Amino acid sequence: MAAFLSLAESQRRIAGYLNRFADAIARQDGATLRPLLAVSSAASLLPLADALSNFSDSSRLVSQSDHIAQFAEILLPLLRSIQSHHLGRFAEAYSSYEKAANAFLQEFRNWETPWAMETVQTIALEIRLLAEKGDRELASSGKSPEKLKGAGSFLMKVFGALAGKGPKRVGALYITCQLFKIYFKLGTVHLCRSVIRSIETARIFDFEEFPVKDKVTYMYYTGRLEVFNENFLAADQKLTYSLARSDPLNMSNMRMILKYLIPVKLSIGILPKMSLLKKYNLMEYSGVIDALKTGDVRLLRQALQEHEEQFLRSGVYLVLEKLELVVYQRLVKKIYIIQKQKDPDKAHQIKLDTIIKALKWLGIDMDYDEGECIVTMLIYKNLVKGYFAHKSKVCVLSKSDPFPKLSGKPVMAS
Repeated sequence: MAAFLSLAESQRRIAGYLNRFADAIARQDGATLRPLLAVSSAASLLPLADALSNFSDSSRLVSQSDHIAQFAEILLPLLRSIQSHHLGRFAEAYSSYEKAANAFLQEFRNWETPWAMETVQTIALEIRLLAEKGDRELASSGKSPEKLKGAGSFLMKVFGALAGKGPKRVGALYITCQLFKIYFKLGTVHLCRSVIRSIETARIFDFEEFPVKDKVTYMYYTGRLEVFNENFLAADQKLTYSLARSDPLNMSNMRMILKYLIPVKLSIGILPKMSLLKKYNLMEYSGVIDALKTGDVRLLRQALQEHEEQFLRSGVYLVLEKLELVVYQRLVKKIYIIQKQKDPDKAHQIKLDTIIKALKWLGIDMDYDEGECIVTMLIYKNLVKGYFAHKSKVCVLSKSDPFPKLSGKPVMAS
C-alpha cells in the first residue's frame, strides 16, 4: 500500500516506469510498451499507482531527462490517469487518458512502420473501458454521461490515422470493432454505416488481410445490424461466417453469435436442433421452435411472453414476433396435408371456416375478417402461393409448390 512506501521507493518505481516507456519507444519494442498504457487492465501498474499516491512531484522526474521529457505530453496525463483510476475517480481517469492518447496518436502518425500497432489497439480498448467506467460514475452522481461519446470521437481519429495505403491499415478493423461496441452501447448504430462503407468499399482495404479475430468480431456486429434491418439473408451470411471462424471452445462467444443467428435461421425457415440449444444454453428459443413445428400460435405467444425481457434486451423480440405469420403458414400447411390425405382432388381448396376452427381448437379466438386478413397477408408475403376467393371464403392454393420454402442453411456449430 502507498502508506508503507518510502519516498525513495516511490520515486524509484516512477522513474523505472518512465525509463521503460521511453526505452520501449527508442527500441520500437511494442511488446514492452503495450502494457504500460493498459491503465484499467494491467495488474503490473498497481505498484506504480501506489507510488504515485505517495509521491506528488512526478512531473519533476519526467522533466529531468530529455530522453523522457520528449514524451511529457503523453506521460504526464498518463500518470494522472493511472493514479485517478487507482483512486476510483474514473471520469478523471478517462479525461487524462484521452489527453495522453491524443498525444500518443500524434507520435504514432509520424512513425513509418506499424511497430506500435498493438499499443494503439490497447489504447483503443482502454479508452472505451475507461469511458464506460467514467459514464457509470457520472450517471450515479446525477451528471450527464458523456465520456463514451468522446471515446467514439477519439477512435474515429485513430481510424483516420490507420486508413491510409501503408502497412498501418491492418489495424483499422480492430478500431472499427471498438467503435461498433461504443455505438451499440450508446444506441447510435446508424453511425456504423460510414465506417462500414470505408471498410467494404475503399480500395485500400483487403478484408482478407485483416486478423481472423477482428474479422469474426466485425462480421458479428455487421450481422447484428442486418438483423435489425431485417436483411436476414445478409445477416445469415455474416453471422455464419463469424460462427464458423470462432474458437469452438469459447462457449461464451459461440453462444453470443448463436443468440442472433438462431432468430435469423428461424426467419428463413431453418429450425435448429434441440441439442444445439441445450449445448449453448439457449433454451429460451425452444418454445418458438415448437410453435413453428406445430403451427401453434399460442405456443409462440407464450414463449415471447415468458422470455420477453431477455428477447428485448438482445434486440430480437420484434424478429421473433414476426414469426407469427410463419406459424400461421405451418398451420395452413398442416390443414392442407390432412385434406390431401382425405380428398386429394380438393386439398388445394381450404375453407376459411376450417382455419378459424383449427385456431379455436388451439385456444385462439378469431373472427372471419381477421382470418381473411391473415390468409391475404400469407399470400402477399409469398408464404402461401394462391389466391383468396372472397365470396366463397376459400383459400385456393396453387397446385404447384403452394408453400414456398424460405432459403437458408442449417445452423452448424460443433
